[in-house]
Amino acid sequence: MKVKDKVIVVTGAGSGMGRALTLQLLSMNAKVISIDVNDASLQETASLAGDKRAAIKTFVVDITNREAVIQFSKDAATPFGPVDGVINNAGIIQPFVKLNDLSFDKIERVMNVNFYGTLNMIKAFLPQLLTRQEAHIVNISSMGGFLPVPGQTIYGASKAAVKLLTEGLFVELESTNVRVTAVFPGAVNTNITKNSGLQSPGQQADAGKGMKVLSASKAAQIIIDGMEANRYHVMVGNDAKFMNYFSRLNPKAAAGLISRKMKSTLS
Repeated sequence: MKVKDKVIVVTGAGSGMGRALTLQLLSMNAKVISIDVNDASLQETASLAGDKRAAIKTFVVDITNREAVIQFSKDAATPFGPVDGVINNAGIIQPFVKLNDLSFDKIERVMNVNFYGTLNMIKAFLPQLLTRQEAHIVNISSMGGFLPVPGQTIYGASKAAVKLLTEGLFVELESTNVRVTAVFPGAVNTNITKNSGLQSPGQQADAGKGMKVLSASKAAQIIIDGMEANRYHVMVGNDAKFMNYFSRLNPKAAAGLISRKMKSTLS
């Protein structure tokens, strides 16, 4: 689906990849409805829109609150008309600890944001999207959704769930006007650690040591290009492309490689 003149909802639009996606869509003459739990960061995103400011509307929405998401899906059509696309970008990571040391409340929070938040948005907007001449759902999974990352086991499980949810939805909607794309970013320069409520900048630095990190703006362009090409899977970054290939070729060896790279985060 070409994004020009389309109305697209972006979750987690207050910073990082969500902000970059919003600004890139605006530059391509889409109308964007940006949502986040942080109003101040949303307003910062809107302030960066420049002469496209009239083409962005912001809503403070907690995607884990099903009733709030359903109400938002009704309100979202008001500013620009019916919604044509949804990019489910919002997500958080877990503390960099082993599963045995991870509390159930942290586990539930990651699953609620990453999986149920995405599911809530899909369930709320899909009836609208099915009425459009063409429409698109983009779900952001992760390289961790197909490759085990030590210290991020629950995060990976949540993103693997997003992967299978997206692929199942693709099959179910093949005969409709709604296209579906799953996105797998590798290392991207965002502030996901801070937004996840974690105080572990040293761990984040260690986790990224020796890795080439993609800018959020470049990642956003790759994602939107994949959306416009109606891609089934979009690998974001050379690391995601390589590890996708390697994990298919030799899953155990790929898991060992990423484990060695991430060893310092659990030491």
